[in-house]
Amino acid sequence: MPKIRLSAWFLVAAGACWLVLLLSTLSQGQPLPGLPANWPRWLLLLAQGGFAAFVFIYARVQPEPLAGQNFIGLLRRLFLRGLGLTAGLGVLVSIEQLASHHTLPLPGDTTRAVVYTVALALFMIMLAQTLYTWRSLVNFRGGSKLRREWTVFEILLGLVLLLQLFTWKIPDGVRLGCGIALGLFGIYLSGHQRWIAYLSLKEKWQAILIQLGILGFTVCFLLYLRGAQADPVLLVPATQSSFLAFNSFFATFYALAGLLITLFNLPVAKVFEERRAEIMSLQQLSQIIQRGQSAPEIYQILFSSAIQTGKADAAALLPATSGEGRTMLAAPLQHQLSLAELATLGTLLMPPGTSRAPEVLEGDLRRSSQYGPALPEYSSLVVLPMHNKLHDYGTLVLLSKEPYNFDSEVLSILHAFTAQTVLSFENLQLAQEALVNQRTQDELRIAALVQERLIPRQLPTDDWFEVATYAQAAKEVGGDFYDFLHLPGQKLAVLIGDVSGKGVTAAFHTAQMKGIFHALMQANPLAKKERERYPDPHRFMVQANEALTHCLERSSFITAAFYLIDYQAGGFSFARAGHCHTLYYHSIQEEVSYFRTEGLGLGIIRNAGYEKHVKTQFWDYNPGDVMVIYTDGIVEARDGDGNEYGEDRLREMLERCFYQTAEEINAELRHDVQEFSRGQPLHDDQTLLVIKFKAAQPHA
Repeated sequence: MPKIRLSAWFLVAAGACWLVLLLSTLSQGQPLPGLPANWPRWLLLLAQGGFAAFVFIYARVQPEPLAGQNFIGLLRRLFLRGLGLTAGLGVLVSIEQLASHHTLPLPGDTTRAVVYTVALALFMIMLAQTLYTWRSLVNFRGGSKLRREWTVFEILLGLVLLLQLFTWKIPDGVRLGCGIALGLFGIYLSGHQRWIAYLSLKEKWQAILIQLGILGFTVCFLLYLRGAQADPVLLVPATQSSFLAFNSFFATFYALAGLLITLFNLPVAKVFEERRAEIMSLQQLSQIIQRGQSAPEIYQILFSSAIQTGKADAAALLPATSGEGRTMLAAPLQHQLSLAELATLGTLLMPPGTSRAPEVLEGDLRRSSQYGPALPEYSSLVVLPMHNKLHDYGTLVLLSKEPYNFDSEVLSILHAFTAQTVLSFENLQLAQEALVNQRTQDELRIAALVQERLIPRQLPTDDWFEVATYAQAAKEVGGDFYDFLHLPGQKLAVLIGDVSGKGVTAAFHTAQMKGIFHALMQANPLAKKERERYPDPHRFMVQANEALTHCLERSSFITAAFYLIDYQAGGFSFARAGHCHTLYYHSIQEEVSYFRTEGLGLGIIRNAGYEKHVKTQFWDYNPGDVMVIYTDGIVEARDGDGNEYGEDRLREMLERCFYQTAEEINAELRHDVQEFSRGQPLHDDQTLLVIKFKAAQPHA
């Protein structure tokens, strides 16, 4: 059966028992119409015990009244219920008094009996509400052991109630011993007042007033019941049971204990409030960086928290005199200090030639020959510099007119404040650096994307040759580039290069070089001869150097190699601008060698004299020849001992695999380079082009 329905049945049973108790009380002396007179004693005791039991069980099965740590709300609800029940008692007593003085046309004896029975019910309801409110407070942070002890206490109270239903003659000594034992057990439970420690100063005063009110309500009921003992008409001996007495004792004693403990806590409540404020300030400082606040806001919160914590009469926050800390605080912060006093304080703590103020704690400035004469109005001084190994962030100064105002505990908290402030500045700087790094990473990603799109996605293919490429940047954006361009008349232009430097600048120069390459390789419509329609390698390098003069930084240069392959003539011309020497396999001679040619990088000489430093070379290729073009990242790859891969090893590798396809040759070469430098970071960008002239050349 659900708890709500069960509790409703308890209310019905309690009401039935109370009705039996009322009728039996009214039947004493003279019977009511239709009812017998002088009901049996056991029935009266059973009705009283049943009513008390069902009222207490109903209160027990209700949901836990304490929600979280809302102690004042719980006490306020109990106070309002007690106020209502006590007001009901007052109304009943007034009716009884009016009936006894014949002001109301009611029979006196009957009225007293009804009033007493209703008052008894109200008191039991109040005791049940009070008991289970105290249970919530007793069990707060008490653990399972304390909850078991409370259950034992409830069982003992139930046994006391059960004993009232029998007429056993219990010896006075046994009765007294049981009463003392149960009373001591209740006193022990009353000592569990952990909830009081969680109240603020204002809440403690509220708890005191509420508990005084609850005690007053209990006293009102007890005074009324005590006065009813002398009335021979009422069934006081039968109803004034030990159960009622023990409950009243516990309810009163717990409220009194809580009241006393709260009163004793008042002197230290202010200290707790201050410590709580200090902890909140420290927590606020620790969360500043997470809310993205700026350095001035961090300084201001530190300054306000330090003044409040130290109870300072005057204070200053002086900016750092050197390092990056100077930019954190543009002007000093001051509290109750004049500009003259601020200047004196700055000179006193950091005289000329001093970059950092020392930590100072002076409890009596009158005894200090160094600080006393300069600060005659103050008696206590604390100076806390804020710095780490790299930067200064300023100096916190607190002044008080009270001697020894800054004790070790306050100093410890101030140290925590300044340490958290330094940590906040470090986090703020890290966050700013992370933002800059993120922007740099975004720029690098954009540059890498641009560079990726500058590299040809589709390699040139025809019946004369095979092409295979490989490119790997050492960083996000490299400086290597290559490009192909088919020209009319069965010609192919090939360009490879390496820009000095890396990153966004290298990507920008790569784009410039690609634009220059495509611009210079446009056909000249005014050329009279076919060979003059396109620039030869020498002229290409000279014109490219002239174009780069206007856009290349003085500290930058580009190495490049340009090849113009003419299938119809069966040969190619090339020029080298400081780039790596071309590795070539001669199928007729069956040997591998390098083309050793002169050449100077683009942008090194920025005048007409550059043309003397580059020349065009010609070569007739044969079917099966292999040309390997690469950047210096290939031959300068290093192993674990720092040895370079070198041109000799590259030549030896081509001697072993020249007979394979261009793709296979490329794979063999780059695999050997990777095996050589296994486990080592990429030293430089690596680019490798393999061009193999097919064994079966078509007719021109």
